[in-house]
Amino acid sequence: MNRKIPPPHRDDVLLAVVSVAAGLLLWSLGVYSSASRDLFPAWAALVPLLALGPMELLRRSMPRTTLAVGTAGLVADQFTVGSLATVLIFTDLMYAAVVYGKPAMARRLPVTTGLITVAVTIASVAWLRTPQALLIGVITGIVSFGPALTGATLRNHREAAVAARLRAEQTALLAEMDRAQAVVAERARMARELHDMVANHLSAIAIHSTAALSIDSPATSREALGVIRENSVQGLAEMRRLIGLLRDAGAGQGAVATPTLDGLDALLAQARTNGAGSGLDFVLLDDRPGASAGKTVEPGQAGQATETGEAREQLPAPVELAAYRIVQESLTNALKHAAPGTVTVRLARDHPAGRSRTGGGDGDGALRVVVDSPYGERPGPRAPGSGAGLTGMRERTQLLGGTFEAGRAGALWRVRATLPVTEEGVRA
Repeated sequence: MNRKIPPPHRDDVLLAVVSVAAGLLLWSLGVYSSASRDLFPAWAALVPLLALGPMELLRRSMPRTTLAVGTAGLVADQFTVGSLATVLIFTDLMYAAVVYGKPAMARRLPVTTGLITVAVTIASVAWLRTPQALLIGVITGIVSFGPALTGATLRNHREAAVAARLRAEQTALLAEMDRAQAVVAERARMARELHDMVANHLSAIAIHSTAALSIDSPATSREALGVIRENSVQGLAEMRRLIGLLRDAGAGQGAVATPTLDGLDALLAQARTNGAGSGLDFVLLDDRPGASAGKTVEPGQAGQATETGEAREQLPAPVELAAYRIVQESLTNALKHAAPGTVTVRLARDHPAGRSRTGGGDGDGALRVVVDSPYGERPGPRAPGSGAGLTGMRERTQLLGGTFEAGRAGALWRVRATLPVTEEGVRA
């Protein structure tokens, strides 16, 4: 298929017309580049001029062809009286071949013309053996090497500018992608926080309101209404805390306090109140250093020194928040689905080999959270579930690089999360 030649640029048209007109004017005035050459009549100098002039129209679209014609025309001009316009047209064709030609040709021409300049200079000095012979090499360099070097410089600047613009566009695109991912991540985090804060209270409200409607007993109804009111107030407080956190973060103010493992006592106490009507009891076994191992932690003792005088270790805030939310959601699921019995919450630290549990270097290892609840048929009302809680717990664990498992283990439903704890995180 023949390639369609695009129409010439208007600047090229103007350049061709001016070049040919200037050459004709110089010829008419008898201005020649070398009047001593009389091998052909004076009008013969117009042939190379008229051949090279139209090449200016194709300097952008066919640079290889125009350079070949220009080189042939310059050689032919040396056998006539010569025209300065022909030489100038050739220099422009050389420049255009480097600027608009293929990259390989743009790389070769400056080197080739430089070697030709050196070769012509050496040959002229060796042949003529006069200092004036150096002028031949200088003129050759001005006519060939100079335009090629100028075109290569301009092309390099253009390519650098294009590369810089592409990098800027890519940077802006990556920044936009990062912003979109940050928005998605923040929405997911807000969804997890909202679910974990409100689901526990709403589940208790749903269960006790159903019980109050299904059991025709004033005492039961009054007790259920008390639980409903307590969970409503606490749910509103949690909602206000979340809204305040979002507003303060947007205004650049200090962060609102987030839940920690020290609040598990109050969390289990609330769960005992909510689950009493369903035959559920809740026990916390904290085997971490500084806790009373194997015993239920009573409210108000968390975070204080134990009988041995050892203070309970503090974990990084993200780990404590994730562990607290996992326990909270597990208790919520137990209130909604567990059979009557005891729900056990276990906290322990997994330490690497060679590290003591109470000695130095407790910053390494992982926090293990296990929640076991009775599995089986449950009498009485049951709140519906959507599975969002399990998804949120799994996401929280994965964000910290931990592992999460949830499923039936014999007569129990077990939730197990392992949250890595780095030494740098503990020190922070």
